[in-house]
Amino acid sequence: MTDPSDVQAAERLKQAYDDIRAELSKVIVGQDAVVNQLIVALFARGHCLLTGVPGLAKTLMISSLARTLSLKFNRVQFTPDLMPTDITGTEIIQENRTTGQREMVFIEGPVFTNGLLADEINRTPPRTQAALLEAMQDRQVTSGGQRRVLPDPFFVLATQNPIEQEGTYPLPEAQLDRFMFNIVVEYPSEDEELEILRRTTEQEEVDLPTVISGEEILQLQALVRRVPVADDMLSYANTLVRATRPDEDDAPGFVRESLRWGAGPRAGQYLILGAKARAVIKGRFHVSFDDVQKAAYPVLRHRILTNYSAQAEGITPDDIIDRLIETIPVHPNRAAGEGAVPEVVKSTEG
Repeated sequence: MTDPSDVQAAERLKQAYDDIRAELSKVIVGQDAVVNQLIVALFARGHCLLTGVPGLAKTLMISSLARTLSLKFNRVQFTPDLMPTDITGTEIIQENRTTGQREMVFIEGPVFTNGLLADEINRTPPRTQAALLEAMQDRQVTSGGQRRVLPDPFFVLATQNPIEQEGTYPLPEAQLDRFMFNIVVEYPSEDEELEILRRTTEQEEVDLPTVISGEEILQLQALVRRVPVADDMLSYANTLVRATRPDEDDAPGFVRESLRWGAGPRAGQYLILGAKARAVIKGRFHVSFDDVQKAAYPVLRHRILTNYSAQAEGITPDDIIDRLIETIPVHPNRAAGEGAVPEVVKSTEG
């Protein structure tokens, strides 16, 4: 990436990343990895699923992110009685005041926005969950035989509670595969929780300024696509994904023993896009093995299914990813990005 305009755009992307993080830190205590992955997915043009128990500020995190972006955001609270048309929109009969004739008019649903917060997405039946499939994959809605294009940029940020099962409908694999990242939101540390108590009982709502416009987001998403990736990096990501499939001849033994289903080709695509976005955010115009490995957890954890034996032993998808990263070799001269293009944007690792 030697084009001066790309260098300037990369500097703008890193500045936007730093500014968004700085603003979110006024509202969100800790959760640095979660915030980082949210922003990476935004610049990589992907959708995110945030998984965590209630009270960990998942919804607050997403709504605060929305306030820093000059975009239109809608929120849908998913409930068991929610219908597909409550999301996509519906056609109604309306009288034309000019002609006096009755005609069908399409009323847009909340999905016609830039950012859609799907709160507690697993609380609605599969029929309604499926209403998002076309929107997430093709960024369009088909109604009455007509294709209706969604605004650009468009992304879905969804939340779900992994513990409570009563009154919930687990997301089918086809729905999960549409999410670029599955981000696990953990409990805060003791010091972070103390700071949360202090802030939330003393301060009123913080005013968050707009950091970046929709047009800039589109330009930076295009920039991420132009980041070069070495062939050995593509091969490593491909090997990592294929190694999750227990039916592959060269699958590791622990994969055959613990998994009943592996990741599909979309996982490899998101691994590379996530690694590209992370590289630019960290001030580099090349992708390192570390970028791919950091993206592996949120990309793969919802695309690999453990079998009953692994579940009984307490083996999680993250445990499998740990072993895959330990097992699959990387090029010894490129493991930390040695010999690659020098950094041209000042980086602050975090």
